[in-house]
Amino acid sequence: MRGAGRQALAARTPPRPDGRRVPAAEPADPWTDHPYAQALRTGTGPLHLRRLAPHPSPPAPDWQDDLLPLDVERWCAAPDAADTSVLRRCTGPVLDAGCGPGRMVAALAAQGLPALGVDVSPAAVARTRRLGGRAVRRSVFDRLPAEGHWRTVLLMDGNIGIGGDPVALLTRLHALLAPGGRLLAEAAPYDVDERLTVRIEDADGRHGHPFRWARLGAPALLCVADAAGWRPAQRWTHGGRPFL
Repeated sequence: MRGAGRQALAARTPPRPDGRRVPAAEPADPWTDHPYAQALRTGTGPLHLRRLAPHPSPPAPDWQDDLLPLDVERWCAAPDAADTSVLRRCTGPVLDAGCGPGRMVAALAAQGLPALGVDVSPAAVARTRRLGGRAVRRSVFDRLPAEGHWRTVLLMDGNIGIGGDPVALLTRLHALLAPGGRLLAEAAPYDVDERLTVRIEDADGRHGHPFRWARLGAPALLCVADAAGWRPAQRWTHGGRPFL
């Protein structure tokens, strides 16, 4: 999608299947501390989002008893073929909003394209830097370097959900781009439009604080993009992952 121009709970840990209880952990900030940070340090899951306050519409079929698996191993691996289909469409400089462990930023740096990752997680920023990418620990809603001069913004791996308000997020990203800049956004693999309260949770029930999230399939993403001042430029699917 292209910009037309610049615009501005703590809970008891549940028993394990074997009946034993693990020590209850204090909730952590979402995407910042354990268990998310631990998963990024090891590069492995399992890690899930748990639905706490679902949207009244039926959930997408990838929810399993109010748990949505998070693909930590893929995030921490080298870019796959679907990722490469996005990387080929990037023109620098590139801003990766919610860069996670940094596979896209590192790949762009290896190609000689200037790129910067933005993430609130210290573990994500540290891993991105270890891979050879540049990253800063900030929210995408904070003041960022080179605002209004980025040629491409990436919104991968469900990051349309950041903040739980896709119109506000896409309006913010519009303001970060240079005139005529491009957003490359990944949609959910189902025709969904979910506004939720969720928390990150590991297999032992350790979790962070609840936070607002959203999930949009391609039709819903096109609708909110239009409301935020974008126009569609291209749409494709690779490996079952839809992109706009």
